[in-house]
Amino acid sequence: MLQSSKRYEKGVEDYLDWAFATRAIGDQISCPCKLCYHRFWHRRDKVFNHLIANGIQPASNTEMNTKGIPDDMDRLIYDTHRDFVENFTNNNEEVGNEPNVEAKKFYKLVEDGKEELYPGCKTFSKLSFLIRLFLLKCIHGLTNNAFSEILDLIRELLPEAKLPKSFNEANKLVKDLGLHYDKIDACRNDCMLYWKDHEADTFCHVCQAPRWKESENQVGNQVTNTSHKVPAKVIWYFPLKPRLQRLYMCSETAELMRWHDEKRDKDELLRHPADGQAWKEFDRLYPNFSSEARNVRLGLASDGFNPFRTMSTQHSTWPVILINYNLPPWLCMKSEFLMLSTLIPGPTSPGNEIDVFLQPLVEELLDLWDYGSDTYDASKNQTFKMHVALRSTTSDFPGYAMLCGWSTKGKFACPYCHYETGYRSLCKSCYLANRRF
Repeated sequence: MLQSSKRYEKGVEDYLDWAFATRAIGDQISCPCKLCYHRFWHRRDKVFNHLIANGIQPASNTEMNTKGIPDDMDRLIYDTHRDFVENFTNNNEEVGNEPNVEAKKFYKLVEDGKEELYPGCKTFSKLSFLIRLFLLKCIHGLTNNAFSEILDLIRELLPEAKLPKSFNEANKLVKDLGLHYDKIDACRNDCMLYWKDHEADTFCHVCQAPRWKESENQVGNQVTNTSHKVPAKVIWYFPLKPRLQRLYMCSETAELMRWHDEKRDKDELLRHPADGQAWKEFDRLYPNFSSEARNVRLGLASDGFNPFRTMSTQHSTWPVILINYNLPPWLCMKSEFLMLSTLIPGPTSPGNEIDVFLQPLVEELLDLWDYGSDTYDASKNQTFKMHVALRSTTSDFPGYAMLCGWSTKGKFACPYCHYETGYRSLCKSCYLANRRF
């Protein structure tokens, strides 16, 4: 047995030598263990530990004959525009009509997915190379300018390569794959969003502050037609629905989304939120929701941070993160599955006005709770109505005051003690009946 283990470890080392020499992006490769199965990228030491602990997933003949992971662009494009493809197939009478917007996106992606990166290239198509380059950008935190300069360098090396000229041009080519974001203008004083009925407004209807930054071409409150209109404040919102639908497009991830119901040990020990009393009480109150294991339960977390890595600058940018509690406990808190929902810019924290910035998320959550979304489950090869519930929030005490509206200072600071707090007003607020430790 010991000899077999040593032989396996030697095989793992040989495999990692080959993989990092031929398939690595930076210092990471996709992990081939039975749990990750090429869905997650890790460094060498972590991949080694996974292969020793979990074992390796046997590869198919197709994978054994390829150097690296095959980029299945056809499957990716089909999954992204599945609704259009199926409707087009079922309604042949539409063949002679002018393609709609969705159809044009689909045909453009198909064209880019089949176009060679350069004449005679069999490794990458134009689309697959750009996707791999975007992955490299995300892993190593490359700036947009660095991305553009890499494209310039590749075009200088291979003049015949069919590549975009800049990051913005490349971004336009891949954005139709989904997972886009919306930029929404906001009042500089955090009063409102220029959104929906107020999308065309030029002044805040609460404080009357102008929507645009002041410039040399602005006279008083009037902005001339020749001036470049720059919004005073912008938030970034990442729609939730396509990101949840994308989780079910992969059969392995779709099975993991049902782990809390099908594979969790139900032995009354607390290992996962599904073992808690709050989860069970929710199931009792909403049996229609809990009857479908694929319905998604989310947590919300938010806090401010300084993105400039210096303590001398006071700046507070607030990301709003969604946590997917359908997944197993060893995955639900991994960065790969944490979903950035809203990015609220600084330089100051949103305070009690955070409700203004959460409006798009709240509206989408209500829609997903009431009406759901048609979602294709690749593991069962069927479409189901996916509903979503926000079950909890996670924050520190100051963040709790902003998210939930509870005053965390003064007489009723403690949300548990409430009226029973032993509060005394001396030179400062004191809680004499509560011991700190």
